[in-house]
Amino acid sequence: AGRSGPPQAEGLPHLRQTTLVAALMVVTALLAMACNAPVRSGRLVDPQLFREIDSIEAIDNHAHPMRVVNDGEKDSEFDALPVEMMETYEPGPLRLRSGNPELIGAWRALFGQPAFKHRVMKEKGDGYPAWVLDQLGIGIMFANRVAMGRGLPPDRFKWVPYGDAFMYPFNNQSLAKRDPDRKAFFTAEEKLLQRYLTDAGAKGMPNTLNDYLGFVSSVLDQWKKGGAVAVKLEMAYLRSLDVGNPDKAEADRLYSIYSRSGLATDGEYKSFQDFIFRHIAAECGRLGLALHLHSSAGAGRYFDVAGVHPGALIPVLVDPAMLKTRFVFIHGSWPYAGELTAMLAKPNLYLDFSGQTSLLYPRALA
Repeated sequence: AGRSGPPQAEGLPHLRQTTLVAALMVVTALLAMACNAPVRSGRLVDPQLFREIDSIEAIDNHAHPMRVVNDGEKDSEFDALPVEMMETYEPGPLRLRSGNPELIGAWRALFGQPAFKHRVMKEKGDGYPAWVLDQLGIGIMFANRVAMGRGLPPDRFKWVPYGDAFMYPFNNQSLAKRDPDRKAFFTAEEKLLQRYLTDAGAKGMPNTLNDYLGFVSSVLDQWKKGGAVAVKLEMAYLRSLDVGNPDKAEADRLYSIYSRSGLATDGEYKSFQDFIFRHIAAECGRLGLALHLHSSAGAGRYFDVAGVHPGALIPVLVDPAMLKTRFVFIHGSWPYAGELTAMLAKPNLYLDFSGQTSLLYPRALA
């Protein structure tokens, strides 16, 4: 999802005002790549309007760019929950299927022929990711990654790390049993939490809830200092967006019991997750980091579409403790885009339409 205008220092707060310009830019760019002529729906676009729109550099608000690797190396940090770890399935929408003929046109527009991709990558070297942005008219891309890396310069790629692992410090055996995808996901989240603990110099789980909250806050602070502009939560792949408001005494009790041993009930664990979610959200507000939430139907045969309804988060949005936090609903809550649009009266709610460009055709998207 792109938008015009210079990037703001604290999470690009004017996304809504530029959605129309961005939509026009994306549609025009795709059409120009496909046919090299300013045509839309069989009609010529006004040349002056076309040139003006075509000159606008987009800001891609959500992507998973790969870092540059040497032969034999692999980049596994482009997502905390990569689609590759899911049970194999064929996506439903035509535009997401591997046999979509539009993909061939995209390959040819970028490389001439699909077989030339590796040659171009080798020629461009560390400049390859930025070269791709240049071909697409993208000035800045928000990079959802566990960590940044080679070929992703901070002037073009803005870091958005993942915070889900903080919400799952207990035994996740019961949650992982729900389906094969969640089994893989919770294994990945446990490893990521351990990585965060190790990077922070911790020798195991903090002793008390206060210590754990301090650990979470310190990591968020380090991310901010390291160039992060937002924190991403993929919680819709792990649970619903329904977030309660448990008090700290209850969270303290649960942490004292289950941070060392035992298996929390689903209700107890959800209550603790809700408490940590609110802590992350409030800290993002304090630090000037936007909070990016996956908010649409997602990949995989087990994804719970009903659990991603944006209305579930209204109690959080209107909480006075969250007024400084900018909640960005990634993918615009498709198929609940209408409901989310009605929620834009909330002053701390923003959205993009990333992903919808791969589901819908331009007329429906517009």
